[in-house]
Amino acid sequence: MSPFKQIIVVEGRDDTKRLTEAFGKIDTIETRGSAIDDKTLDVIKKAQETRGVIVLTDPDFPGEKIRKTISAHVPGVQHAFLPRGEAAPDGPGSLGVEHASPAALKAALEAVATPSEDAPQLFDQSDLQAAGLIGGAGSRAKRERLGELLHIGYTNGKQLVHRLQAFGITRTQLTDALAQLDKEASHD
Repeated sequence: MSPFKQIIVVEGRDDTKRLTEAFGKIDTIETRGSAIDDKTLDVIKKAQETRGVIVLTDPDFPGEKIRKTISAHVPGVQHAFLPRGEAAPDGPGSLGVEHASPAALKAALEAVATPSEDAPQLFDQSDLQAAGLIGGAGSRAKRERLGELLHIGYTNGKQLVHRLQAFGITRTQLTDALAQLDKEASHD
């Protein structure tokens, strides 16, 4: 019996292997890369209807492409995000779920969120610029850490407004996360 009610969508068998090492028996669907075929999307749709789905992809461009493809075809899926630093290999190689520690996987899967296209628009680019999240020195690193704190994954400046909206991040949540970023920066 899987420790999760939902089925976890991952990119490949190494990701499934890593989740099995971390949690024991676990049910996954493997996309086998970012070019998801209709058959795989149909399987994900069926899984969403019967048990629910959590998408856990690598924190990189192909992983984000997979998330977007699944979200466009299967409404209501949940998302779990691994921080980039938690998905880094020990040696050379690309970021991946297969490199994450059991603790990092557990934290990501405990913080799942379901995006909503109906959420009110609370932020715009000027808010992000005023907060130092776009258009300035260190803004990329700040966005990366913000994504970790809010459990919404890393985004570029253009995507951040949409991601904040889609995951229902409130002004209070953003303000608290920015205060945490300032606190961390003052300790460096």
